[in-house]
Amino acid sequence: MKYLIILLLLLLPLTACNKNDGDDQPDDSMYFPSDNEWETRSLSSLGWKESAVQPLKDYLIQKNTRSFMIIVNGRIVMEEYFNGHTPTTTWQWNSAGKTLVATTTLIAQQEGLLDINNKVSDYLGTGWTSEPSEKENLITVKHLLSMCSGINDESNLVIKSNLTYLADAGTRWSYHNVFQVLMDVVADAGNQDFETYFNTRLKAKIGMDGYWNYGLIFKIYHSNTRSMARFGLLALNKGKWKNEQILSESYFNASISSSQNINPSYGYLWWLNGKTSFMLPGAQTVYLGTLIPNAPSDMYAAMGAEDQRIYVIPGKKMVVIRMGNTSDPQNPNFALSGFDNDLWGKINAVINTK
Repeated sequence: MKYLIILLLLLLPLTACNKNDGDDQPDDSMYFPSDNEWETRSLSSLGWKESAVQPLKDYLIQKNTRSFMIIVNGRIVMEEYFNGHTPTTTWQWNSAGKTLVATTTLIAQQEGLLDINNKVSDYLGTGWTSEPSEKENLITVKHLLSMCSGINDESNLVIKSNLTYLADAGTRWSYHNVFQVLMDVVADAGNQDFETYFNTRLKAKIGMDGYWNYGLIFKIYHSNTRSMARFGLLALNKGKWKNEQILSESYFNASISSSQNINPSYGYLWWLNGKTSFMLPGAQTVYLGTLIPNAPSDMYAAMGAEDQRIYVIPGKKMVVIRMGNTSDPQNPNFALSGFDNDLWGKINAVINTK
């Protein structure tokens, strides 16, 4: 009996060390959700300011938000739905889906199907634009990824008659729907339609739901909020999902680096915070300063019209998702809006642990 008691006393500290203390001991390891389950983490376990949560929710409701998520180390810390939106409701990503196209294009390069430094005409043939052939042949796949094709941006409708010459490729940054041609490049290089390639190489691997809606002007992805968060988690982990490097880290890092020196706040269809200047869709004005001053400087983001957002903050191991209607119906936007900076002011009030 004496030896049994001694043995139990020796095992007690070991048992205490292995005990899962839940919210009292936040798990700092990276977590990836399964198909039907997603671990959560409380605000209190992170030392976040719970009294600031309601003002954040009030702001989200005021700004026509339908869903909002914050995940840290892959675990859900906040998940809110408004105005009849549910976890299974699908919603459009708008231009936030550009990052899906960029990622898929780089996966195709990783597989040796294409080279982003090659001419677009190498894949689509000559005459895919209405530019003179010598100007068309200046346009590479990389120019489409970086919004520097030089194609006239007067119309968002991507048809050959609208793809006319405005400037030499690489000399002008302009936000333009011509990026959608990348989907045709991937389809040609992979000898299959873009959505099939996307579904097998990206969507299925990280457990997303959703579909592409091929409209007359836009090719827009739709999914539920958690699927958007899954892609954000892939981006947080630099192209890695669980034990699989879906997109090489070097290729991913290239996509979140300044793709040209005209607008340093733009990568390969990703928006980049913390740079010295930025440009906005629809103009050639260069603004000095960082894209979203209230947001962390290391943040990169997928931004779509009506304020569809994926914010990725590697320094905090955090992803923030926002879906909904436009925050300001009087001033709809294509990408960045004043909403971003105000929202980050509210988020900072919650996550500031100092």
